[in-house]
Amino acid sequence: MSCLGALCTDGFGSRDPLALILEGGRIASMERSAAPSALLAMPALVNAHDHARPLRASSFGAAGKPLELWLAYLSLLPPIDPYLAAAASLGRSALGGAATVMVHHTRFRSFASVSEEAAATARAARDIGVRIGVAVALRDRNPLVYGPSDPILAALPPGPRAEIAGRVSTPAPDVPTQIRLVDEVDAALGEGIRAQYGPTGPQWCSDELLIAVAEASALTGRRVHMHLLESRYQREWADHQEKSGGLVRWLADIGLLSPRLTLAHCTYARPDELELIAMSGATIAVNTSSNLQIRSGIAPVAAMVRAGCRVALGLDGLGLDEDDDALREMRLAHLLHRGWGFEETLGDAEILAMAVRNGRPAVLGEEGGGRLAEGEPADLLLLDMDRLDEDRLPIAPEPGGLLLARGTRHHIAEVIVGGRSIALNGRLTGIDHGAVTRELLAAVRHGMGSSRDLAAALPHLEAAMARHFHPPGCC
Repeated sequence: MSCLGALCTDGFGSRDPLALILEGGRIASMERSAAPSALLAMPALVNAHDHARPLRASSFGAAGKPLELWLAYLSLLPPIDPYLAAAASLGRSALGGAATVMVHHTRFRSFASVSEEAAATARAARDIGVRIGVAVALRDRNPLVYGPSDPILAALPPGPRAEIAGRVSTPAPDVPTQIRLVDEVDAALGEGIRAQYGPTGPQWCSDELLIAVAEASALTGRRVHMHLLESRYQREWADHQEKSGGLVRWLADIGLLSPRLTLAHCTYARPDELELIAMSGATIAVNTSSNLQIRSGIAPVAAMVRAGCRVALGLDGLGLDEDDDALREMRLAHLLHRGWGFEETLGDAEILAMAVRNGRPAVLGEEGGGRLAEGEPADLLLLDMDRLDEDRLPIAPEPGGLLLARGTRHHIAEVIVGGRSIALNGRLTGIDHGAVTRELLAAVRHGMGSSRDLAAALPHLEAAMARHFHPPGCC
């Protein structure tokens, strides 16, 4: 294929005409080309933290809710076909420029088993053509707030109390059963897709469970994907734990901090904690839009970089416009963290590496990719420069500058994964995404009537949570 030029972390913004030859799913050669083209090549993007949620949360009233309440709103979704749910979400990811997606499977979508849901997710990924990793959610405490649920339930009127209690009273499986579940999911995913341990976060996992995950990961070499310090309430909870040296030091002491670990968010990680994470070789998946959408704050990305952390970008199912636009997510992260005035804390090439390279090992469990070079995987994003540079002035900036100024999914001409075209001119090639989305919406509309009692209970839960996290008379 002929390209106008290329964007890559090594030599950001080249306009040298380029001919890419793809063979066997890899880039066989890269040569100068005299053939005219309006396409600009770059590595396809990586969504290093997501949950493959089927629908936009704002559609059922969750917009602008704090994380701790927002999670309860997700229960409004009725049981739905897990293939439809995954295909709708992963299809949006592909159309938004992400060829590799981390699926942290934190919530049942149907009455099927976890292994069956994971197998359906894997089938959807193969049909679409995206690469995925699947982390199996593990948790065994604190279903409502970071502590006992009884005070929250006691603050609710009888009807809402019964509705909420019925949803949080089921005991979690014991620790050995949860660890074995990951092996079962791994077998169900099939070739080329790997399962990871997915402890949801220290505030939701007992010490026993986290220690078991650390030991199992060290024994098997399997990766771990976990939330950490996402909200300020989680920060306050962590600071009240009786851990010698603090929570992050304790995670290091039990062996959980390692190159096999991905930590989503770290919004409230402190400099000393970032140094521990950097020394361990763990990856941090920053989710800029998600943190803004659910009022969690702005992650200290510049401090992460200064500490030497490996930082990747995720969407967490909550892109700025809830459309899984990975290009816009990259731009937003760059705008927030590049520095003020003449100070540059995050360069153009660094943000591109976070978007296309740093997250691949975290999702796929293997190094490589995220580069335009001979022998690298042919995972490519082709941008339409006629649309990106529609003004076409005689003195124009480099393509990289235009991308970081205005690039969105609407400028994507084609997404290629392993040499296979999976999205072309705004349409998926492997599935009829429009038909999948219509079928999914019809199923949700039909089944959502069963959630009316929960919908009526949620305002009462919101009031109780607000009093819990901000008691009357407290600053």
